[in-house]
Amino acid sequence: MAGHAANSPADSPRDAVRFYLLDHRTRLGKAIDVALLGLNLLFVGVFVAETYPVADRIGAELWTLEVAVAFVFLAEYLLRLYGARDRTAELFDPYTVVDLLAILPTMALLVLPASGVVADVGFLRVVRVVRVLRFYRFTREREFFFGTVSLGTLRAMKLLLTVLTVFFVAAGLFFTAERGANPDVRTFGDAFYFVVVALTTVGFGDIVPATGAGRLVTVAAILAGIILIPWQASRIVRQWTGPERTDVTCPECGLTGHEADASHCRSCGAVIYQEYEGSG
Repeated sequence: MAGHAANSPADSPRDAVRFYLLDHRTRLGKAIDVALLGLNLLFVGVFVAETYPVADRIGAELWTLEVAVAFVFLAEYLLRLYGARDRTAELFDPYTVVDLLAILPTMALLVLPASGVVADVGFLRVVRVVRVLRFYRFTREREFFFGTVSLGTLRAMKLLLTVLTVFFVAAGLFFTAERGANPDVRTFGDAFYFVVVALTTVGFGDIVPATGAGRLVTVAAILAGIILIPWQASRIVRQWTGPERTDVTCPECGLTGHEADASHCRSCGAVIYQEYEGSG
Protein backbone atom coordinates (compact mmCIF):
# COMPACT_ATOMS: atom_id res chain seq x y z
CA MET A 1 0.00 0.00 0.00
CA ALA A 2 2.76 2.40 0.91
CA GLY A 3 4.49 1.58 -2.36
CA HIS A 4 1.46 2.75 -4.27
CA ALA A 5 1.31 6.03 -2.39
CA ALA A 6 5.01 6.75 -2.72
CA ASN A 7 4.90 6.88 -6.51
CA SER A 8 2.88 8.99 -8.90
CA PRO A 9 0.04 7.34 -10.79
CA ALA A 10 0.90 6.08 -14.26
CA ASP A 11 -0.37 7.81 -17.39
CA SER A 12 -3.07 5.26 -18.24
CA PRO A 13 -6.56 5.83 -16.79
CA ARG A 14 -6.62 2.28 -15.42
CA ASP A 15 -3.39 2.79 -13.46
CA ALA A 16 -4.65 6.14 -12.16
CA VAL A 17 -7.90 4.58 -10.92
CA ARG A 18 -6.02 1.79 -9.16
CA PHE A 19 -3.57 4.27 -7.62
CA TYR A 20 -6.15 6.61 -6.12
CA LEU A 21 -8.35 3.81 -4.79
CA LEU A 22 -5.32 2.48 -2.90
CA ASP A 23 -3.57 5.74 -2.06
CA HIS A 24 -3.71 7.29 1.42
CA ARG A 25 -1.19 10.12 1.09
CA THR A 26 -2.18 12.44 -1.74
CA ARG A 27 -5.00 14.91 -1.21
CA LEU A 28 -7.26 13.12 -3.67
CA GLY A 29 -6.49 9.73 -2.13
CA LYS A 30 -7.28 11.03 1.36
CA ALA A 31 -10.47 12.70 0.12
CA ILE A 32 -11.64 9.41 -1.43
CA ASP A 33 -10.93 7.54 1.82
CA VAL A 34 -12.80 10.07 3.95
CA ALA A 35 -15.72 10.19 1.52
CA LEU A 36 -16.06 6.40 1.42
CA LEU A 37 -15.86 6.18 5.21
CA GLY A 38 -18.56 8.82 5.56
CA LEU A 39 -20.78 7.12 2.99
CA ASN A 40 -20.35 3.79 4.81
CA LEU A 41 -21.57 5.39 8.03
CA LEU A 42 -24.46 7.01 6.16
CA PHE A 43 -25.39 3.74 4.45
CA VAL A 44 -25.56 1.91 7.77
CA GLY A 45 -27.37 4.82 9.41
CA VAL A 46 -30.08 4.82 6.73
CA PHE A 47 -30.70 1.13 7.30
CA VAL A 48 -31.16 1.72 11.02
CA ALA A 49 -33.36 4.79 10.49
CA GLU A 50 -35.66 2.86 8.17
CA THR A 51 -36.56 0.47 10.98
CA TYR A 52 -38.20 3.30 12.95
CA PRO A 53 -41.72 4.62 12.29
CA VAL A 54 -41.36 7.78 10.21
CA ALA A 55 -43.62 9.90 8.05
CA ASP A 56 -44.08 8.77 4.44
CA ARG A 57 -42.17 11.81 3.17
CA ILE A 58 -39.17 11.06 5.36
CA GLY A 59 -39.33 7.39 4.42
CA ALA A 60 -39.21 8.34 0.74
CA GLU A 61 -36.25 10.63 1.36
CA LEU A 62 -34.38 7.87 3.21
CA TRP A 63 -35.01 5.50 0.32
CA THR A 64 -33.74 8.08 -2.19
CA LEU A 65 -30.63 8.58 -0.05
CA GLU A 66 -30.05 4.84 0.17
CA VAL A 67 -30.31 4.46 -3.60
CA ALA A 68 -27.93 7.37 -4.20
CA VAL A 69 -25.28 5.92 -1.86
CA ALA A 70 -25.76 2.45 -3.37
CA PHE A 71 -25.02 3.87 -6.84
CA VAL A 72 -21.83 5.49 -5.53
CA PHE A 73 -20.73 2.14 -4.12
CA LEU A 74 -21.67 0.44 -7.38
CA ALA A 75 -19.42 2.89 -9.23
CA GLU A 76 -16.64 2.19 -6.71
CA TYR A 77 -17.11 -1.56 -7.22
CA LEU A 78 -16.87 -1.25 -11.00
CA LEU A 79 -13.86 1.06 -10.77
CA ARG A 80 -12.03 -1.40 -8.52
CA LEU A 81 -12.60 -4.14 -11.09
CA TYR A 82 -11.55 -1.81 -13.90
CA GLY A 83 -8.33 -0.73 -12.20
CA ALA A 84 -7.28 -4.12 -10.79
CA ARG A 85 -4.20 -5.77 -12.24
CA ASP A 86 -5.86 -9.17 -11.90
CA ARG A 87 -9.60 -8.66 -12.35
CA THR A 88 -10.49 -12.27 -11.63
CA ALA A 89 -8.65 -12.18 -8.30
CA GLU A 90 -10.28 -8.83 -7.48
CA LEU A 91 -13.73 -10.17 -8.36
CA PHE A 92 -13.42 -13.00 -5.84
CA ASP A 93 -11.58 -10.98 -3.20
CA PRO A 94 -13.59 -11.21 0.07
CA TYR A 95 -13.68 -7.42 0.42
CA THR A 96 -15.01 -7.03 -3.13
CA VAL A 97 -17.64 -9.73 -2.55
CA VAL A 98 -18.81 -7.90 0.57
CA ASP A 99 -18.99 -4.64 -1.41
CA LEU A 100 -21.31 -6.32 -3.91
CA LEU A 101 -23.47 -8.00 -1.28
CA ALA A 102 -23.93 -4.66 0.48
CA ILE A 103 -25.55 -3.01 -2.54
CA LEU A 104 -27.37 -5.95 -4.18
CA PRO A 105 -30.51 -5.76 -1.96
CA THR A 106 -30.99 -2.06 -2.70
CA MET A 107 -30.50 -2.63 -6.42
CA ALA A 108 -32.93 -5.54 -6.37
CA LEU A 109 -35.58 -3.45 -4.65
CA LEU A 110 -34.96 -0.66 -7.17
CA VAL A 111 -35.24 -2.88 -10.23
CA LEU A 112 -38.12 -5.03 -8.93
CA PRO A 113 -40.24 -2.83 -6.65
CA ALA A 114 -43.41 -4.81 -7.43
CA SER A 115 -45.55 -2.38 -5.45
CA GLY A 116 -43.73 -3.16 -2.24
CA VAL A 117 -44.02 -6.95 -2.56
CA VAL A 118 -40.30 -7.47 -3.07
CA ALA A 119 -39.54 -5.13 -0.17
CA ASP A 120 -41.26 -7.63 2.10
CA VAL A 121 -39.10 -10.55 0.95
CA GLY A 122 -37.24 -11.52 4.09
CA PHE A 123 -33.88 -12.39 2.63
CA LEU A 124 -33.51 -8.97 0.97
CA ARG A 125 -34.07 -7.20 4.27
CA VAL A 126 -31.68 -9.60 6.02
CA VAL A 127 -28.87 -9.24 3.49
CA ARG A 128 -28.87 -5.46 3.94
CA VAL A 129 -27.19 -5.86 7.35
CA VAL A 130 -23.98 -7.10 5.70
CA ARG A 131 -23.23 -3.55 4.56
CA VAL A 132 -21.53 -3.06 7.95
CA LEU A 133 -18.85 -5.52 6.76
CA ARG A 134 -17.64 -2.86 4.32
CA PHE A 135 -15.82 -1.25 7.26
CA TYR A 136 -13.34 -4.14 7.27
CA ARG A 137 -11.86 -2.75 4.06
CA PHE A 138 -10.54 0.17 6.14
CA THR A 139 -8.57 -2.25 8.36
CA ARG A 140 -6.92 -4.08 5.49
CA GLU A 141 -3.70 -2.07 5.77
CA ARG A 142 -1.93 -0.20 8.54
CA GLU A 143 -1.84 3.02 6.53
CA PHE A 144 -4.83 5.37 6.80
CA PHE A 145 -5.62 8.87 5.57
CA PHE A 146 -4.55 10.19 8.99
CA GLY A 147 -1.27 8.25 9.11
CA THR A 148 0.14 4.80 9.80
CA VAL A 149 -0.81 2.86 12.93
CA SER A 150 1.09 0.10 14.71
CA LEU A 151 0.21 -3.54 14.12
CA GLY A 152 -1.13 -3.80 17.68
CA THR A 153 -3.39 -0.79 17.15
CA LEU A 154 -4.66 -2.23 13.88
CA ARG A 155 -5.53 -5.52 15.57
CA ALA A 156 -7.27 -3.68 18.39
CA MET A 157 -9.30 -1.82 15.78
CA LYS A 158 -10.21 -5.13 14.14
CA LEU A 159 -11.28 -6.55 17.50
CA LEU A 160 -13.53 -3.56 18.19
CA LEU A 161 -14.94 -3.78 14.67
CA THR A 162 -15.56 -7.51 15.10
CA VAL A 163 -17.50 -6.91 18.32
CA LEU A 164 -19.58 -4.16 16.74
CA THR A 165 -20.16 -6.25 13.60
CA VAL A 166 -21.38 -9.26 15.58
CA PHE A 167 -23.73 -7.03 17.55
CA PHE A 168 -24.98 -5.16 14.49
CA VAL A 169 -25.51 -8.14 12.20
CA ALA A 170 -27.14 -10.18 14.97
CA ALA A 171 -29.42 -7.25 15.80
CA GLY A 172 -30.40 -6.86 12.16
CA LEU A 173 -31.18 -10.56 11.80
CA PHE A 174 -33.05 -10.64 15.11
CA PHE A 175 -35.08 -7.57 14.16
CA THR A 176 -36.03 -9.16 10.83
CA ALA A 177 -37.06 -12.41 12.53
CA GLU A 178 -39.03 -10.80 15.38
CA ARG A 179 -40.57 -7.82 13.60
CA GLY A 180 -44.35 -8.04 13.73
CA ALA A 181 -44.30 -11.16 15.91
CA ASN A 182 -42.72 -9.73 19.03
CA PRO A 183 -44.35 -6.60 20.54
CA ASP A 184 -41.13 -5.85 22.44
CA VAL A 185 -39.09 -5.57 19.23
CA ARG A 186 -40.40 -2.57 17.34
CA THR A 187 -37.17 -0.96 16.13
CA PHE A 188 -33.55 -1.82 15.42
CA GLY A 189 -32.66 -0.23 18.76
CA ASP A 190 -34.81 -2.79 20.59
CA ALA A 191 -33.08 -5.62 18.74
CA PHE A 192 -29.62 -4.17 19.37
CA TYR A 193 -30.39 -3.83 23.08
CA PHE A 194 -31.47 -7.47 23.26
CA VAL A 195 -28.36 -8.69 21.43
CA VAL A 196 -26.00 -6.74 23.70
CA VAL A 197 -27.78 -8.05 26.80
CA ALA A 198 -27.81 -11.62 25.47
CA LEU A 199 -24.19 -11.72 24.26
CA THR A 200 -22.85 -10.17 27.46
CA THR A 201 -24.81 -12.80 29.44
CA VAL A 202 -26.57 -10.13 31.52
CA GLY A 203 -29.96 -11.56 30.63
CA PHE A 204 -32.46 -9.07 32.05
CA GLY A 205 -35.32 -11.03 30.50
CA ASP A 206 -37.37 -7.97 29.49
CA ILE A 207 -37.03 -9.02 25.83
CA VAL A 208 -37.11 -12.68 24.78
CA PRO A 209 -37.32 -14.29 21.32
CA ALA A 210 -40.88 -14.99 20.22
CA THR A 211 -40.09 -16.92 17.03
CA GLY A 212 -38.02 -19.94 16.14
CA ALA A 213 -35.93 -17.83 13.77
CA GLY A 214 -35.28 -15.35 16.57
CA ARG A 215 -34.04 -18.11 18.86
CA LEU A 216 -31.83 -19.47 16.09
CA VAL A 217 -30.33 -16.02 15.51
CA THR A 218 -29.68 -15.64 19.24
CA VAL A 219 -27.86 -18.98 19.45
CA ALA A 220 -25.82 -18.25 16.31
CA ALA A 221 -24.87 -14.80 17.63
CA ILE A 222 -23.71 -16.21 20.95
CA LEU A 223 -21.62 -18.87 19.19
CA ALA A 224 -20.13 -16.28 16.83
CA GLY A 225 -19.25 -14.08 19.79
CA ILE A 226 -17.64 -16.99 21.63
CA ILE A 227 -15.53 -17.93 18.60
CA LEU A 228 -14.64 -14.65 16.87
CA ILE A 229 -14.04 -12.25 19.75
CA PRO A 230 -11.58 -14.45 21.74
CA TRP A 231 -9.78 -15.29 18.49
CA GLN A 232 -9.21 -11.62 17.71
CA ALA A 233 -8.32 -10.87 21.33
CA SER A 234 -5.73 -13.66 21.43
CA ARG A 235 -3.95 -12.15 18.44
CA ILE A 236 -3.67 -8.84 20.29
CA VAL A 237 -2.34 -10.56 23.43
CA ARG A 238 0.26 -12.43 21.38
CA GLN A 239 1.28 -9.15 19.77
CA TRP A 240 1.69 -7.42 23.14
CA THR A 241 3.38 -10.28 24.98
CA GLY A 242 5.38 -11.86 22.15
CA PRO A 243 8.81 -10.81 20.86
CA GLU A 244 9.06 -7.53 18.98
CA ARG A 245 8.81 -8.09 15.25
CA THR A 246 9.61 -6.00 12.21
CA ASP A 247 8.09 -5.62 8.76
CA VAL A 248 11.28 -6.84 7.08
CA THR A 249 10.50 -9.11 4.12
CA CYS A 250 12.77 -12.02 3.31
CA PRO A 251 14.23 -11.53 -0.19
CA GLU A 252 14.12 -15.29 -0.84
CA CYS A 253 10.74 -16.57 0.39
CA GLY A 254 8.85 -13.32 1.03
CA LEU A 255 8.05 -14.04 4.70
CA THR A 256 7.44 -10.97 6.87
CA GLY A 257 7.18 -10.39 10.63
CA HIS A 258 10.68 -11.41 11.75
CA GLU A 259 11.95 -10.78 15.25
CA ALA A 260 13.70 -7.44 15.62
CA ASP A 261 17.11 -8.99 16.30
CA ALA A 262 16.89 -11.72 13.65
CA SER A 263 19.73 -11.92 11.15
CA HIS A 264 18.28 -14.83 9.14
CA CYS A 265 14.81 -15.71 7.92
CA ARG A 266 13.06 -18.12 10.31
CA SER A 267 11.51 -19.94 7.37
CA CYS A 268 14.21 -20.43 4.73
CA GLY A 269 17.34 -19.26 6.56
CA ALA A 270 18.26 -16.52 4.09
CA VAL A 271 20.29 -13.58 5.40
CA ILE A 272 18.04 -10.58 6.19
CA TYR A 273 20.04 -8.51 8.69
CA GLN A 274 21.52 -6.21 6.00
CA GLU A 275 18.03 -5.28 4.83
CA TYR A 276 16.87 -4.77 8.42
CA GLU A 277 19.78 -2.49 9.25
CA GLY A 278 19.19 -0.51 6.10
CA SER A 279 15.53 0.00 6.93
CA GLY A 280 16.27 1.45 10.35
